[in-house]
Amino acid sequence: MTMTKIVTAALAASVVLTAVNASELEGRGASFPGPVYKAWTSAYFSATGNKVNYTPTGSGDGIKSITKRMVDFGGSDKPLKPKTLKKKKLYMFPSVVGSIVLAYNLEGIKDGELKLSRAAIAAIFSGKAKFWDDALITKENAGLKLPHTPITTCVRADKSGTTFNFTYFLNKINPAFKVSKKPTWTASKVVAGKSNSGVSANIQQIKGSLGYIEYSYKMKLGLPAAQVQNKEGKFINPTVKSFQDAAKYATWTAANDFYAVIGDPAGATSYPIVAATFILLPAEKVKTDKEVTAFFNWAYEHGDKAAADLGYVPLPASTKEAVRAYWKAKKIN
Repeated sequence: MTMTKIVTAALAASVVLTAVNASELEGRGASFPGPVYKAWTSAYFSATGNKVNYTPTGSGDGIKSITKRMVDFGGSDKPLKPKTLKKKKLYMFPSVVGSIVLAYNLEGIKDGELKLSRAAIAAIFSGKAKFWDDALITKENAGLKLPHTPITTCVRADKSGTTFNFTYFLNKINPAFKVSKKPTWTASKVVAGKSNSGVSANIQQIKGSLGYIEYSYKMKLGLPAAQVQNKEGKFINPTVKSFQDAAKYATWTAANDFYAVIGDPAGATSYPIVAATFILLPAEKVKTDKEVTAFFNWAYEHGDKAAADLGYVPLPASTKEAVRAYWKAKKIN
C-alpha cells in the first residue's frame, strides 16, 4: 500500500471514529428561546463536533416530552415547582432570560410609537376594548391617528410558557386574569397560532392585529412593538437595556431548583414583561445529563454574545456559578 493510500485510510478511519464518538442530543419544548438555542447548538457543533438538536414545539410539549422520557432534555418557560419536579423525577435550571413584546400591525404607526397602558392591555385582552380608537387606548396616544378598526388579538394555540408568563403579567394588572399556559381568551376577536413563529406570522399578515411574542421574533421579522407601562407607571420600550434592568430583580436559588417568575418586576426603567427559560433533565439519566450540562456550560462560557445579539439577557455570573454547583450536587456536571 502506498503512503498516500495509508494516509487516506487513516483519515477515513479518523472521520468514522469521530462520528461514532460524537454525542448527539435531542431536546424539544419552549419556542421562546428557540432562536438562541439554534445559535448555540450550531456554534457548539462547530467547536466540538457534538450535535444538539432542539425543536421549538412549545413549553407544554417540552414538559410532556421529558416527563415521558421521549427526549434527552426539555425546555419550558414555565418553571416547575420543586414538588412537581420531585414527582416527575426531574432536575431544572435556567438557561437565559428573554422578554415578551406586544407587536402590532397598524398602518402608519411605527415601531415604539404606540403606548399601551396597563388598563388598555387589560381591556384589549378581556374584550372590553374592541376597537383601536377605544378611549382607554387613545388616552395615552394623543399624537397618533388610531383607526376605528377591530382589534384582532393574536395568541398561542398550543400550551405555551410564553402565554404562562404573559398571563402572569396580566394577572398582576387584574387578578381576574388566570395564569395559564392555555387560557380561554375573552378578547373580542382572537386568532391563534402555534409557537412564537406562528403568532408572529399572524401579526405580520393581519391588519389591525396585536399579539404577544418573544422579542427576537419581533426583531427577525421587523415587527413594530409597543411601549408598555410598568408597575412604576413608566412607559418602557422593549430594549436589551430595559430587559437587563428588569432581569436583575430575579430571585432564585438552587435550594428550590431555581423556581422563579420574574414577570412585572420593580424599577422605573424595567421593561415589565420578562421571563427566564428553563431546562428540564431526567434525574436517572446521569450519563446523558452530563452531556447536556456540558453543552449548557459551553453556552454559559461562549454564548453570551450570541444571546445578547438576539435580544436575550445572559444569566449573571453568580447565577451561572450557582447552576454549576447545582449540577455538581446532583452529580451531573
